[in-house]
Amino acid sequence: MWEPYKKGFKSWLQLEKSLSNNSIEAYSRDIDKLTSYLIIKQQILSPSEIKLNDLQKFIQWIGELEMTPASQARIISGIRSFFKYCLIEDIITNDPSILLDTPKTKRKLPDVLSFEEIEKMIAQIDLSKTEGTRNKAILETMYSCGLRVSEVVNLKISCLYLDVGFIRVIGKGDKERLVPIGSDAIKYINLYKDTIRIHAPLKKGFEDILFLNRFGKSLSRIMIFYIIKDLALAAGITKNISPHTFRHSFATHLVEGGADLRAVQEMLGHESITTTEIYTHLDRDFLRSTLHQFHPAFKK
Repeated sequence: MWEPYKKGFKSWLQLEKSLSNNSIEAYSRDIDKLTSYLIIKQQILSPSEIKLNDLQKFIQWIGELEMTPASQARIISGIRSFFKYCLIEDIITNDPSILLDTPKTKRKLPDVLSFEEIEKMIAQIDLSKTEGTRNKAILETMYSCGLRVSEVVNLKISCLYLDVGFIRVIGKGDKERLVPIGSDAIKYINLYKDTIRIHAPLKKGFEDILFLNRFGKSLSRIMIFYIIKDLALAAGITKNISPHTFRHSFATHLVEGGADLRAVQEMLGHESITTTEIYTHLDRDFLRSTLHQFHPAFKK
């Protein structure tokens, strides 16, 4: 009896919400879980017959299946979207999911590299190899500009304004921003571009892409991941490192240095300041040293 509602929900997500196929499938699986629960509990209820108490028992049930709070929260988000659709389409007159509590989730912060650790990783790059100069330019740019991995692999030569110390970054949703770039990154980009890239094979359609693989195409995101993992291993760094670690470290070091949060938001390309606030965590040593430096009670 739920199939027409599920089909209508999928169409609504696609046409009205313009979600990706992956997101639509995830939401659909959330509704499948709810209907599976109703079948198991032998509760043949239509969407209009579902009450808050039914949804609360469903959330308790998925909790007993040892789903993480994060997974539960995602399912609740899907359930809420479904009942919002039902309300808009007059399938229901009251939304039972409005008062549904979301489990508290701990927001796990990614590891941060110190400046010394970043320098140690970059020092592992073998500049005698043809890809060495490229890899050094990539890492210097990632840390200098706080770029997402997708922004690095899609960085265009036409977006470089190295003479004035800026690059134009095309971020999420094709939103553009100007980001300052450091002198070391500029140095190695120019070195790579003028001495290595100029001799590399070039595939049609990739003429403007800055960082190329050995086939003359743009690098994949997974390739950047492997480059960074290998360098961390060579540097003896045991932290959980990914390309995002460089972006997170860039922002954390800025905030620890006293940078204005709105400036950090602008450089990271965050639409909301609340997204940037995850980068304002400060390690205990930094907090302690700040208190000793500035708080009267610690100056005794």
